[in-house]
Amino acid sequence: MIKETPVIFSKSVEGKIGCTLPNADVPELELSDYLSKSLVRANKANLPEVSEPEVMRHFVNLSTKNHHIDKDIFPLGSCTMKYNPKINEHIASLSQFSSAHPNKSDKFSQSAISIVYELEEMLKKITGMDAFTLQPSAGSQGEFVGLLLMRKYHELKNNNKNIVLIPESAHGTNPASVILAGYKPVELGTDDRGRVDMDDLKSKIDENVAGMMLTQPNTLGLFEDKISEISDLIHEVDGIMYMDGANLNALIGLAKPADMGFDITHINVHKTFSTPHGGGGPGAGPIGVVDKLKDMLPYPLAKKNKDEYFWDYNIKNSIGKIHSYNGNFGILVRAFVYIKMLGEDGVKNMTKHAILNANYIKKCLSKAYDIPFSDGTLHEFVISALKQKNKGAKALDIAKALLDYGFYAPTIYFPTNIPESIMIEPTESEDKDTLDRFIEAMLEIDKNIDLDKEKIVNAPFNTPVSRLDETKANRELNLRWAKNEVQ
Repeated sequence: MIKETPVIFSKSVEGKIGCTLPNADVPELELSDYLSKSLVRANKANLPEVSEPEVMRHFVNLSTKNHHIDKDIFPLGSCTMKYNPKINEHIASLSQFSSAHPNKSDKFSQSAISIVYELEEMLKKITGMDAFTLQPSAGSQGEFVGLLLMRKYHELKNNNKNIVLIPESAHGTNPASVILAGYKPVELGTDDRGRVDMDDLKSKIDENVAGMMLTQPNTLGLFEDKISEISDLIHEVDGIMYMDGANLNALIGLAKPADMGFDITHINVHKTFSTPHGGGGPGAGPIGVVDKLKDMLPYPLAKKNKDEYFWDYNIKNSIGKIHSYNGNFGILVRAFVYIKMLGEDGVKNMTKHAILNANYIKKCLSKAYDIPFSDGTLHEFVISALKQKNKGAKALDIAKALLDYGFYAPTIYFPTNIPESIMIEPTESEDKDTLDRFIEAMLEIDKNIDLDKEKIVNAPFNTPVSRLDETKANRELNLRWAKNEVQ
């Protein structure tokens, strides 16, 4: 098997064609007569001239080199990659869903609206929230919508608040969304148990606090067991408790965010309900709210009157539309199927298996790797490779070495409050044999740091592309290919 695959441009032969186009039946126009000179190319585009079989074989060859969830485990923490059951794809591809037109009247969109409505009802039951919107087409956008709802709540009450509290272990999008929503993020420290430092929290709560964003369980995979006290403290200053529940893999069927005092719950369906990541979109980041916020949700909302489903645009204090259309509908269908397929007992077992798998890996790795916050691990956990670094191999080297074993690398250097962090989440999708292969690879890498360190610090060796100079790639970005200019 050829390891290196040349770029498609290098296969170009002048005069080769893969298809022929009919002669234009309209006059040719000079682009420069209609566009600004700055938008018109100075030189002709150097597009490759190749045959159809060459194009097909080139890209199929590349696709076989990609790591994907159908090939093997993604032990990512935080980003969560579950196996996507094929029944999800089958149902989503049915013509009544895949061919649904957004401008069809409610009368001719009953099946589509019913999916949205029923999925919202299931999410309400799972979270305890009173209402949902499925409009956000990405996790980060859903996160932002939740903060817009927080802002709307305070505007309607004439509350002049400007601070949102965020734990230091929070996902990086949290402070970004807070700033985008017009608030100031204030960081909270972590105690020696890996939870929110309650003394730090109490010292920072005042009348300027609009709310708090909290991941539950937190990014270290630990349940914030002081959640009732935290919620009470925030509510005492009329703040909003926002749960970044992007990952609900440790809660479903066992605990509900509403019971913990959360007013807003954000969900990433690709992390919890096994839908595709989307490659940049569309995705889905549903937002659930308690009763006092439901009249602020973006319109339209899916509603039901007797046996008829319809879009309700009459939302009293709505923050407005997020999108013109539900362009992420196919993702929602997949999530709907996953929940329906598992059923009530199934989603509960899903949660239990996710927790069991994480704890099994943690236990097996605990003698070789340091696990700073080990007590109370749920669906994911964080390793510190500081011991390995002191022997000459960083977290980055361990992640690269895993590629040689056929695994996708876990999340590294996040969260930032743990040195040389490696975050691992196996999910409920993987069986014990798969977990054992991953454990064996991690233990072997640790041993090889002592026995054959060069094999680790220079990895990977068996991938289509070996170790890259990542600093150079980031600082000297070159997206232009030209003949005789291959770097």
